[in-house]
Amino acid sequence: MRLVLKLGGSLLYDKDNQIISERIREYAQTLSQLVDNGHKMVVVVGGGKPARTFISAARELGASEAQCDWLGIKTARLNAELLSAALQDRVYPKIVETLDELETAWCTERIVLMGGLTPGQSTNAVAALASEIINADMLLNATNVDGVYDKDPREEGATKLDTILIDDLERILSGGGTRAGEYRLFDPVAIRVVKRSRIKTVIFDGKEPSNISKIVAGKMIGSIIIHKTSSVEE
Repeated sequence: MRLVLKLGGSLLYDKDNQIISERIREYAQTLSQLVDNGHKMVVVVGGGKPARTFISAARELGASEAQCDWLGIKTARLNAELLSAALQDRVYPKIVETLDELETAWCTERIVLMGGLTPGQSTNAVAALASEIINADMLLNATNVDGVYDKDPREEGATKLDTILIDDLERILSGGGTRAGEYRLFDPVAIRVVKRSRIKTVIFDGKEPSNISKIVAGKMIGSIIIHKTSSVEE
């Protein structure tokens, strides 16, 4: 399979903002095993808590939203470098910074790592665009929640959805912020890209790296985003 993994940056840090090195190693092992089994991968790493810390401080100091976005982009790329260190020679030797560069890197047999690309665009959008570029069979979105809920999962009575139509996901997430550091599961750009290219997408709990292998093997984990056809839903 051609796979794109969006790895939430928050998964790489504990509640005290300390790097969880063991989890990064576990991800490296899981990704290496997938490649050994014949899969090709792009991994887009998010900025997580450190990015939000920098963005909050920069905004307080008077930075523009574009400057705040660049801080998020640079932090995401640093997080990708951590995963690159763990993957060693299994990875393309540079964090990819443009979609043109992605097309070149994809021609190798190595795992391709990315962070952010441009201001105004979340790493979820980057992952969706990468999925288009490589014609991915699946986009895997590893987050710190176990899937999509019908409302904020912190609210009483919230229900996890095993499958969800892309239009319904767009409606549920329509109240999310679009400033740097405020992107939720998906931002509007990511939703539009997934929708237009009908990309099979799974949102799941990324605290267990082994969940990736289980999903690829066909096990039902997390929430699957589905798309309507003229006669049936898939």
